[in-house]
Amino acid sequence: MKIFVGLGNPTAEYAATKHNVGFMLADRLADKLGASTWRERFNALVAETFLDGEKILLVKPQTFMNLSGEAVAPLMNFYKLDAADLTVAHDDMDLPLGMIRLRPKGSGGGHRGVASIIQHIGSQNFPRVRIGVGRPPANWTVNHHVLSPFTAEDADKISAALDELVPAVICIFREGIDNAMNKFNPKRSKAHEQSDNGSDG
Repeated sequence: MKIFVGLGNPTAEYAATKHNVGFMLADRLADKLGASTWRERFNALVAETFLDGEKILLVKPQTFMNLSGEAVAPLMNFYKLDAADLTVAHDDMDLPLGMIRLRPKGSGGGHRGVASIIQHIGSQNFPRVRIGVGRPPANWTVNHHVLSPFTAEDADKISAALDELVPAVICIFREGIDNAMNKFNPKRSKAHEQSDNGSDG
């Protein structure tokens, strides 16, 4: 059994904002995998589906971003899942808008939703799907940036990134994070490989 968690904030107010790209990817995966029904469980919206005979849980925490772990940990405990069974998708300001990157593990990297999950499950050894939203424009705060909607042009870039990530996440489920990284991560110089492998803490 595998669990995919897309991070975001509940309510329509935040639906189209940069902080909610994890929710957007969860919805794309639900469409692709035929998971048409979302149910409320453990402070999250959960859709169940199967891939190659294995159950997949798609999860959108409803606790608001900074408390995401309060939804994820109870689900994992209920289903007796380990950190290795978990994949988390989130927005990342350290990547240019529309860039994607898969990582096998690592710290929260300043992302409070990821940090909350690490705190509540007691491990940082789970794959990440990072979706670039770029840095805030001049004179914008971080909160203003991540809680603002995309421009029409940027929304197209994010949509293309999400289209690319659907098969990437399915590859994680089927083949594991290492194979998915080799197939879907943009090619980078060896100087950056250490960071991709999660050894930066």
